[in-house]
Amino acid sequence: MDLLTFAMLLLVLLCFFLGAGLWISMSLAAVGFVAMTAVHPSPGLFLASAMWESSGSWTLAALPMFVWMGEILFRTKLSEELFNGLAPWVRWLPGRLLHVNILACGIFGSVSGSSAATCATVSKIALPELRRRGYDEGVAIGSLATAGTLGILIPPSIIMVVYAVAAQVSIVRVFIAGCLPGLLVMVLFSAYIVVWALLNPSKQPKAEPRLNFSEKLRVSVQLIPCALLIIATIGSMFVNVATATEAAGFGVLGSLVLAAVTRTLTWESFYESLKGATRLSCMIMFILAGAAFLTKAMALTGIPAALAEGVRALNLGPYGIIAILTLVYVVLGTALDGVSMIVLTTSIVVPMIQAAGFDLVWFGIFIVLLVEIAEITPPVGFNLFVMQTMTGREQGEVAMASLPFFMMLVVTVVLITLFPVTLVTGLPEYLLAR
Repeated sequence: MDLLTFAMLLLVLLCFFLGAGLWISMSLAAVGFVAMTAVHPSPGLFLASAMWESSGSWTLAALPMFVWMGEILFRTKLSEELFNGLAPWVRWLPGRLLHVNILACGIFGSVSGSSAATCATVSKIALPELRRRGYDEGVAIGSLATAGTLGILIPPSIIMVVYAVAAQVSIVRVFIAGCLPGLLVMVLFSAYIVVWALLNPSKQPKAEPRLNFSEKLRVSVQLIPCALLIIATIGSMFVNVATATEAAGFGVLGSLVLAAVTRTLTWESFYESLKGATRLSCMIMFILAGAAFLTKAMALTGIPAALAEGVRALNLGPYGIIAILTLVYVVLGTALDGVSMIVLTTSIVVPMIQAAGFDLVWFGIFIVLLVEIAEITPPVGFNLFVMQTMTGREQGEVAMASLPFFMMLVVTVVLITLFPVTLVTGLPEYLLAR
């Protein structure tokens, strides 16, 4: 059997397992076992070693810590304080409080690391407030659904940890590289809201009385706990004081202190946060373990190298490869979650990217942006599910409301591809070289 036929059979087998409802981790391991059986007499030994190597990693210890931090903060008043503290500063902009959605999601995303948690937490506070004040619900829903994806782009991010482990690159570099693209996405989202507000003045409520500077400062005191937590978590990595794993530990400690000070975390909610973090972390680690075994098996079969050579032979050029991968990931995003997209494709795609001369840190941000797009792409867009539950609207309505912001994410993908050093790789090189 030639290599191409064998690769197609493995792909069909994987689709069959996934379609039959088998767990993603088990599907990956099963396909890896079949591939390994064809090239090695003892596939079980490779399975055991791959499972151990993928889970027994000090770097990967950051994952459950960041997940737990997000679970703790999900049960505090942080989102409410964020909304109240940011509102006075954006009332002068066209669109007024709609900009708070973007800022609050950006800030909360920087301490939660989860897209769905960011979307659900901020929406729970913002939507009732915006409805009460008479803001257009379509733009409010669209902005919250898409701004919630900032939770996986602005560090620390669970998806970034998964990619860094799968692609064997520095977590800290990927974290730092996500900062400027994250800010760019926030600016583009707010720019769209400004343009929409100028074109639709009748769909906005009357302007509220402005606060003077001292009143704004008094209200913004509520932002201090969140600001301190961000500095402790992200700042420690940026100045090379702590590794990503150590920073995750600081983040959990800070979130527990914050919960204790605000008295919003009971023993029951503490237990629920621990249970939720354990469940999600185990799911991701099992997927990574299955993907690690499949990666080993694929490497031994020679399929990734053959595919990379085949793509190189097409002479598509770097931008041609990126265009094809963009289409592939957008299609995958209609059926898979972000973690699955990354672990399913890393073993195949990374050799292609390296052969094309792209930086793997840049490619990590590129994939994260495509996962953001997948989060608001029907029928398996997680943020669409969240907003559908929060609003009672049909998924199609939420998707249509998100479409203009979806296009802003596409613009961001184009910009980081055209200016990779300026927007992505330049900042980590500068900060870590000091």
